[in-house]
This record gives sequence, structure tokens and C-alpha cells, in this order.
Amino acid sequence: MAGPEPNTWILIGYPSDRLYRSCANASSPAACNWLVPATADNPNQLCVSCRLNRTIPDLSIDKNRLNWHSIELAKRQLVSGLLCLGLPVKSRVCEDPQAGLAFDFLGDTADGKRVMTGHCQGIITLNIEEADPATRERTRQQLHEPYRTVLGHLRHEAGHYYWDRLVNGSLWLDRFRDAFGDERQDYTQALARHYREGPPANWQTSYVTAYASAHPWEDWAETWAHYLHIVDTLEIASSFRLDINSVEMPFEAFGQDVLPQPEKRFLDFLNSWIRFTAVLNEFSRSMGLVDFYPFVLSRSSVRKLHFVHTLIESVGRKVLAA
Repeated sequence: MAGPEPNTWILIGYPSDRLYRSCANASSPAACNWLVPATADNPNQLCVSCRLNRTIPDLSIDKNRLNWHSIELAKRQLVSGLLCLGLPVKSRVCEDPQAGLAFDFLGDTADGKRVMTGHCQGIITLNIEEADPATRERTRQQLHEPYRTVLGHLRHEAGHYYWDRLVNGSLWLDRFRDAFGDERQDYTQALARHYREGPPANWQTSYVTAYASAHPWEDWAETWAHYLHIVDTLEIASSFRLDINSVEMPFEAFGQDVLPQPEKRFLDFLNSWIRFTAVLNEFSRSMGLVDFYPFVLSRSSVRKLHFVHTLIESVGRKVLAA
């Protein structure tokens, strides 16, 4: 509801003297709809998501304005999910220059230099052409990928950031190596081999995607992104009070033997996802579209998802309701 001062808001259920303003990017092409506290300690008046931006596209180019708008929609979805999971989200630009997170949204240069999407030392770089549907679809087909979205890119690259932040050098590292393999193998050579030879013939038995087979870091990032897909989608379904488990859809559920130690709540959560995506795939097919969820989870992938789940619950909030 409107606050007592111009352009201020009061959140229902919060103290009436706690005022908020629109993010400073509300009137920009980003069209940010998040709020910030109406206090003097945030001079730029940027929200928690927009504060993560280190570099934005050249907005004098009309196409960049459209692409940035699409990218920011996806980034807010990412950040919202990270915050809900209780994960650390601090800006490397203005809050935590050592361990924070930041984004560079860049385009290819006039001299033909290609911007590569990736992560390095807390900076996630995204080629803004990924926000163009035609370009993204062309690349998806060239790389034989069943799924390629801006949000998927951001979740994947965030996985690399959180590996550095939560796994590397921690007590989790040995367990990571047991689940995903030894990340100390040469990364450059592993990627070169993947692009030269492709994934192993039986990759589906061990990995959630073909690209995950390239290197343990990529296996982690793909699994991390996949976990965020699952949690976010199931929470949306729950917010609309959809009773997923009441749907009569035949499928082969994962049993207690898939995990080293039985954990019924996690398996119920995962099996609800499998049931739900089977229904959503039927909706997609009825409209003549590609499958909403073009993946099949193996027992190995489930164990890796459980590792991600356990790690997140150890540092953030409990993901599953009691």
C-alpha cells in the first residue's frame, strides 16, 4: 500500500514506519519491480538483484535494451530463488569485494571478438545475444541441447560461483569428489575433448545432461542448475495450491535404495517432481511444443541432486517442509 511520503510503500504485515521505494532501475529498460528500504544507507537505491550488476549493455543500442530487459527478468528469478534458499547473495561491486557475486552483461565487439558466457572469481559473464530467442534457438540446435534458456545459463554459472564459495577448501570437498569426480583434472583439456569427441555413449546413466560429462565442475554446475529448476517450479506449483501427488500418472518412482542413507522426505520431493513433469510434458505435447522437461534422471543423477540438496540445507534454510 502507498506510504505517507511520495513514491513510498508500506508492505502489508510489516511495521507501518518501515517505508520502501521502487528500485532505481524501475524506469530503466530493466523494468525492475523490486523495492528497497527508503533509507539513506542505500544511496544508489538499487535492489539486492540490481546491485549485483557490474557491467550492463550499451543502452544506446535498441536491441541491447530489449536483451537487457529479458536478462534482468531471468536474473531476478535466479536471485529470488537463491534468497529463498537462504544462500549468501552479496554484491561484489558494493558489498563484499572478496567473496561477493557480480554480473557482466556484454555483447560481441565490432571487430568480431566473441564474448564467452562463463564464471571467473565471482564474476558471471553473459553474452547478451543469449537473450535473443532466434540466436539462442540456433545455438541450441547447433549444440544438440534439449534445453537452453537465459535462466538456465544464470543458474548454471551461479553453480560455479557457489562451488567456489561453499565447496572448495571446505569439509564438503571430499564428498564432492566422491559424487562428481576429481575436479583437479585439467579443465581446458577436458572441455576440448568434450567438444571434439562428444559425451560418452552411456552418459545418461551418470549425468543429468551430456555437457555435465565434460568435467566434474560442469557436472556440478548442471546438477546445481537442475536442483534450482526443481525447487523453484515445485514452489510455484505449491503457491497455486496444486496437489501434484493427487495426479494419477504412471511412473517409476525412486525408492530408498537409490541413496546411501534413506531419506524419505527428499525422495518424496523428487518423485513429486517426476510426476509433475510427466503431466507438464503432456500439456506441452497437446500444444505441439517440445517437452517442458526433456530430461530423464538416473540413479547417479539423483544421488548428485541429493548432495546439492544436503549442502544447501546445511548453509541455508530447510528446503523441504516438515
